[in-house]
Amino acid sequence: MLAATGMFLLGLLLLALGGDSIVKAASGLAQRLGASPFVAGLLLVAFGTSLPELVVNARAFAIGNPELALGNAIGSNIANLGLTLGVAALFAPLLVRARLLSPLLVLLAVATLALIVFGLDGQVSRVEGGVLLLGFIAAVAWLLRGGRGEIDAVRAEIADFAITPTGLGLNLIRVVIAGALLYYGARWVVDGALVIGQGLGMSALLAGLLPVAIGTALPEVAAAMAAARRGQGDMVLGHVIGSSLFNLLVIVGGMAVLQPQALPASFVRLELPAAIAFVMVLYPMLRGDLRISRREGGFLLAAFAGWVVLELALLR
Repeated sequence: MLAATGMFLLGLLLLALGGDSIVKAASGLAQRLGASPFVAGLLLVAFGTSLPELVVNARAFAIGNPELALGNAIGSNIANLGLTLGVAALFAPLLVRARLLSPLLVLLAVATLALIVFGLDGQVSRVEGGVLLLGFIAAVAWLLRGGRGEIDAVRAEIADFAITPTGLGLNLIRVVIAGALLYYGARWVVDGALVIGQGLGMSALLAGLLPVAIGTALPEVAAAMAAARRGQGDMVLGHVIGSSLFNLLVIVGGMAVLQPQALPASFVRLELPAAIAFVMVLYPMLRGDLRISRREGGFLLAAFAGWVVLELALLR
């Protein structure tokens, strides 16, 4: 299992490097094609950090292991809301100014509830997957329209995130490098996680839910800590909420469109309600003093640790 652990950790490193490269390339190419830095930044802040999870899940799905992909998609959401936000807020309180974040958080709760309803019969059908994908398209359209109403300071912060060279050759090289890094990173993470999960007595579902979801969240935790230190609470929240929406609407929805997905009863009873519980705890923090304090970050992190302990206690 030692070799598998090394493969898993190296895969995580490649995913982090590949994700950074593809985000820069996407931003540069989008601006070269005429998108403003603000529009490019808005989409990258919201959904750019989901790319490592996407390629991991695509790899798992391609080798006939959708259970790991499903576990990773849902586990990543809980890790986003509990681990990433908790650690970032402990590092430095998160000031939130963007008006879009609270409505997006409500949308995340609605999307999670919809998945629970879809899964009451034990699976997510192709039609239900299509509904989730349409929900994502609607969310992007609303985001682009609503973003124009943000205050100048928030718009400038988002635009600064997207600033990168727009040269065609450079960005095509970035895409090629990112493709190689993401391919091998996803391959080694999935293959390593399956061996590690078997060694620990975990099913593929639980391996995706815990080690893969937590592992793929670690680069985002590091980025969130740096952003929190710079006072960019909007960036941290935007990454977390946008990535969680992408996981639910695009990854789960896309898998269901390609092939109806079995949704374990435990997800309907435990994991998805846990994700909604984190949203319900977070919402009053954003609607109150518009900041997530160190105490609130500590609570989120403690809640996440409690969820991990519960999952291990119910090892399946």
